Amino acid sequence: QPQTANMATLKERISTFNEGLMPDMVQLKYEAMAENAFRFFRGTCHLFYEDLAAAEPLPLSPLAWICGDLHIENFGSYKGDNKLVYFDINDFDEALLAPASYEIARMVTSIFIAFDNLGFEPEKALNMARLFLKTYSATLAKGKAISIEPRTAKGIVCDFLHSATKSSYKDLLKKRTVSKKKSIMLSLEDERHFKLNKKLRAELKAHINEWIQTSSDGPYNYKVISAVFRMAGTGSIGVKRYLFLLKSTNTRNRYLLLDMKQALPSSLLPYVKVQQLQWETEAARAISVQQRMQHVSAALLSTTIFRGESYIIQELQPVKDTIKFKLLKDYRDLYQVIDDMAALTTSAQLRSGGMQGSGIIDELMAFGTDQGWQEAVIVYAQNYAVKTKKYYREY
Repeated sequence: QPQTANMATLKERISTFNEGLMPDMVQLKYEAMAENAFRFFRGTCHLFYEDLAAAEPLPLSPLAWICGDLHIENFGSYKGDNKLVYFDINDFDEALLAPASYEIARMVTSIFIAFDNLGFEPEKALNMARLFLKTYSATLAKGKAISIEPRTAKGIVCDFLHSATKSSYKDLLKKRTVSKKKSIMLSLEDERHFKLNKKLRAELKAHINEWIQTSSDGPYNYKVISAVFRMAGTGSIGVKRYLFLLKSTNTRNRYLLLDMKQALPSSLLPYVKVQQLQWETEAARAISVQQRMQHVSAALLSTTIFRGESYIIQELQPVKDTIKFKLLKDYRDLYQVIDDMAALTTSAQLRSGGMQGSGIIDELMAFGTDQGWQEAVIVYAQNYAVKTKKYYREY
């Protein structure tokens, strides 16, 4: 509970939260979190909300559907189910209904931590945080959602989407598979792939083959030819996650890659005092909120239950990628990216406005017009960035 947050040590808080995960994988998560303060921040979403719940409250804001773990590397490209490529928020594992300011506070904190990590002076980080809030508020005040695809993108995001559009399944298969006696299978050379034991592998293959035949979301005429355990991200290292190679049964040399990831309860849930919907499963919660917030849903998005646990299924796409901030050295490039991210954050909240408990568009617009809350968010985010660095050193 939030009240006891300060009584437990940092080590206890982190290990308690990660208790239910796969023990051997948790060690890899802990190693990833040790890389730098930003990676640590990404891996400890629960600490952020635990501390936020125990702090002086942020100014009042309307309720909104939020992705819950918004930071600068949770935006990226993906192929929609309409076959077009978009740039948008792309991680909804923690998604739920919460005050809109929670999402904003986490995002702005991530700007301070990431910019410090990239070696920019504090003044520049502060300018970016202000830019984010200014664009977020202005877009909200207009009350109209936007979307970003190759034709409407500018600057770095435009280059990024154009190169994403060029990457093909062939490239993706080359990276992740090996040829064995006239057929191909998922490569165990890839450091993100791990071998599955025989019994589990057989069960998973049968499960996905059945899903293909019975689910309306599944791809037609494919069968599983290979499966591995897959590791990805930072916060989600340690959850059960599998990768499948599917082969078309009626078109020569056509393959699909499917990702199946265990869905756990949102780590914000204990700290958000808002009545939540009763979702059928955690996976249904994550993809339902994703479908509300994104302009177009990602291809082959679905859910399934395997061995009594709920999973999110989605296509592993060649175009799905996040902008690598450590490669961006030019301040002007970053300016355009942060501006886009702010407009997309607003758009996701507007798109899902008035749905099952979230503020209606009028309330969101009024919040955007109100100039009184931005400074409080900046101060909170600055202080929390300092606190995160302190946690990181202790860690």
